[in-house]
Amino acid sequence: MTHSRTSLGDLLTQYSLKPSRALGQNFVVDPNTVRRIARLANVAEGDFVLEIGPGLGSLTLALVETGATVEAIEIDKYLLEPLRSVVEPHGVIVHHADALVADYESILAGRDTVVVANLPYNVATPLVLHLLETVPSIKRLLVMVQKEVGERFAAYAGDEAYGAVSLRVQYFADATVVGKVSPNVFIPKPKVDSALVSLVRRPEVRIDPALVSEAELFTVVRTAFAQRRKMLRRSLHDWVTEGVFERADVAETRRPEELTLEEFARLAAAK
Repeated sequence: MTHSRTSLGDLLTQYSLKPSRALGQNFVVDPNTVRRIARLANVAEGDFVLEIGPGLGSLTLALVETGATVEAIEIDKYLLEPLRSVVEPHGVIVHHADALVADYESILAGRDTVVVANLPYNVATPLVLHLLETVPSIKRLLVMVQKEVGERFAAYAGDEAYGAVSLRVQYFADATVVGKVSPNVFIPKPKVDSALVSLVRRPEVRIDPALVSEAELFTVVRTAFAQRRKMLRRSLHDWVTEGVFERADVAETRRPEELTLEEFARLAAAK
């Protein structure tokens, strides 16, 4: 039921379309890949799936095959007609919206939701953070992103990709890279490998707000990572008050990339 390279090419020709470079569009044209993504999303009959950026419906059709209820958000008005012609016969509702500002309260209607998305590089980080921060009914996400972005989402202290984004994700969810995707399965073929990242929302945020507020915690994180290679006594020089490092039991000679979220929380609480 899913698209092949030929059938997707025919659809592009029929509607006189080309993938939009401005929107970072790369369409998946390999049935095995989209079925693998649907399998990794771990959805079945009774689940509600919101696909973000369905393009021409390759992954959408694979998600429908699982028996889940599927709806989709697509920003590109030129894709709406061909996309709907492919997926609406299978019961998929397509919303024309920008995922960064969409009315999720209306679309999700309070349903526990699994998001599945093939995300372009320029929107992946702000969108994933936006969904984690503002849409609590989204319980899980499986996103396909540029490999470096995926590694950043799932990094922990000491990992090369670890940074402020990693900590922001950790605050809300547990993230794991669950697969890699070759450039060869896309039209057009991107210049980079992609990663599949699973994000599972935690029942509560990782740091108790009674210990330190979210705003105070991430002020310290952002300040420290603005100079990530420097020791904390340098990177936090303008933030610290006397005795903070001692009260937090965090050595001032350590570097931001070495600290866990809990250690940053101790610093913020000790100020």
